[in-house]
Amino acid sequence: MKKRIWKSLLCVLTISTLMVGCAKNETSTQAPAEDTKQETTTEEVKEADQEKEADVTLRDTAFGPVKGSVNEAKQTIEWKGVPYAKAPVGDLRWKAPQDPDNWTEVFDATKDGNLGVQVANGEVIGSEDCLNLDIYRPNTQDTSLPVVVFIHGGNNQSGKSTEIIGSTLANDTNSIFISLNYRLGVLGFNCLPALQTGDANEDSGNYTLLDIAKALDWIHANIEAFGGDKDNITISGFSAGGRDVMAMLISPLFEGKFQKAISFSGGMTIADTDASVKTIATALAPLAVEDGKKADVEEAKEWLQTSDAEVKEYLYTLSAERLAKVMMNAGIRMSVFPHIFNDGTVIPKEGFATTNYNSVPLLMLTSTSEFSFFAASDPYFAKEYGDGTLFTDETKNAEYTFANKYGSMLYELFNAQESAITMADNYKAPIYLTTISYGENKEVVGDMANLGAFHGVFVPLLDSDNATYQAMFAEPYTFDGIKDLGKQFRSYIANFIKTGDPNEEGLVTWEQWSKDAAGQTLVLDADKEKAMISMQDRTISYDDVLKQIEADTTISQEAKDTIVKQVLNGRWFSAQLDKHFNNESLWAK
Repeated sequence: MKKRIWKSLLCVLTISTLMVGCAKNETSTQAPAEDTKQETTTEEVKEADQEKEADVTLRDTAFGPVKGSVNEAKQTIEWKGVPYAKAPVGDLRWKAPQDPDNWTEVFDATKDGNLGVQVANGEVIGSEDCLNLDIYRPNTQDTSLPVVVFIHGGNNQSGKSTEIIGSTLANDTNSIFISLNYRLGVLGFNCLPALQTGDANEDSGNYTLLDIAKALDWIHANIEAFGGDKDNITISGFSAGGRDVMAMLISPLFEGKFQKAISFSGGMTIADTDASVKTIATALAPLAVEDGKKADVEEAKEWLQTSDAEVKEYLYTLSAERLAKVMMNAGIRMSVFPHIFNDGTVIPKEGFATTNYNSVPLLMLTSTSEFSFFAASDPYFAKEYGDGTLFTDETKNAEYTFANKYGSMLYELFNAQESAITMADNYKAPIYLTTISYGENKEVVGDMANLGAFHGVFVPLLDSDNATYQAMFAEPYTFDGIKDLGKQFRSYIANFIKTGDPNEEGLVTWEQWSKDAAGQTLVLDADKEKAMISMQDRTISYDDVLKQIEADTTISQEAKDTIVKQVLNGRWFSAQLDKHFNNESLWAK
């Protein structure tokens, strides 16, 4: 029905064109040649169709007109690669993002924008000119739609705006979905003293966060032209994007820029600025030696930690390709690639201990096997994972099961419950927690159960065409049960982004989290036929997990000691584990 109404509206919008076409048709009927009449009519129809599409996709922004495309199959209108800031290249490399230059020609927003410079499959891809966004909206005449802004994952070192394609969510939630590309790696986070300019925001070194703030400013100024409500914006993100969202909740820079927040497998991470300077200098020191700036790594490391103007000059001469290759293989360890610095301006010195939150309704999601991929790809298990024996070798599989079990328990705590507890006394808005357990039941999902409800298991629930996880586990995402779960989950999301409350009649009531019942969470699961959703008490503490680790006898003591000190150590979630087992700090000294 909506599609028919929209097509009728297009006819009204293009009525002058159609009238001209009719006049020409009347003239052509008097012409002696029937072939000429048919040729003219066909061309007019083609031109009219083109103008109809222009009426739908051509929008004015504060910087110039943009033209997207209509996705007939998905019934969406899409704009891709729209610049929200000037390219951060040359002298702008480590600077706060600036407004894009105005343009007068129509900007072609039908092609994917550049993603940030990164390493993928051993090769450097992307561009420093990456400050762009994608917009998806239903192909309807609706206006004042709620807006969902999505920050992709990838440890803030990799990833792209198309991690989630927004067509499913835009239609099923009747919203505008926007995803961003932004600066990555040391181009996005770099707090070396030589780069300081005297601008407090720039001097934070949190350039990625400055990019996201700039994108939100662009959205606030322009989204009405696309049918969105600038006063109803939900910021969301997955993994590193989810951690960025959590950081925005304590950042003065983001005050008032959004009205709701969703952190998918995020959690609270902050890097100490002083410690980060040492780590970044250590990572870049070999390049300085290679380029003949200093005689050895130690000398280069000390030099890079100074405010020497020559350091700044040198850093700006380094190619993006070389910079992308440093601090790789972080493996959810802040000590390898530090980011989200507690600079005292963009991020408070006290981090999440702050009393000043940007309190908005908050939804935090986690899953029950968050660590499975990270455990399997750890050097301790990587060979067996690669050759396919990890799940068949009895000894190695038991060790993997141990690492995955306790790593996932700690990771789940980190993503949701412990974050809520940290915020409890100072957060002035509702908090909702949810845990996905789909993937644990081998009778339902088969071999997918080896990895369980893994990091990102929820993505196909929001993006029905997502190829990343469905390529690995095609069948488990085809069952009626998981489709039903996705439909209900998107209903919760739709309600939340509209009002800040995910509930509606017909859905299992999603109760607010409270400090007095800290374990209460909405658990999402499904069998092959239907969704299984319930509120459950999943109360557990770090101490409980540590006691279980100590009591576990499923693997040898030698293997346990190795896994605790080499696999579980130094992760986002492992501060208390490291302290309890006296694990060595991995931060550069």
